[in-house]
Amino acid sequence: MVGIAVRFAPLGLPSFVTKYAGSMLWAAMIYWIVSTLLPVRRLRIVTLLSGSIASAIEFFKLYHSPGMDAFRHTVPGILLLGRFFSVRDIVAYWIAIGIAAYLDASLCRAKS
Repeated sequence: MVGIAVRFAPLGLPSFVTKYAGSMLWAAMIYWIVSTLLPVRRLRIVTLLSGSIASAIEFFKLYHSPGMDAFRHTVPGILLLGRFFSVRDIVAYWIAIGIAAYLDASLCRAKS
């Protein structure tokens, strides 16, 4: 919800924050989902898999068909897939996933 609020609510945030905070929160969500589904996997594997999933979804934006483009113009399509390919988004995803992995490792160390 925070990512949606940052991106779509008129909060008066700078455009850089509006654009990349939502993308970074989305990528961090991907990391936490993957780490939850694969709790016994090594941190490096979870990080690489999460980054690969986020990057693959970004590259999927390069595929166009009438049905897919129609879906991308709906709210679920915008939230799940986005509309435009951006290498900068991929960089933001990997940064966010790296931060999430660091926090995950820190929490695991604090637990032990």
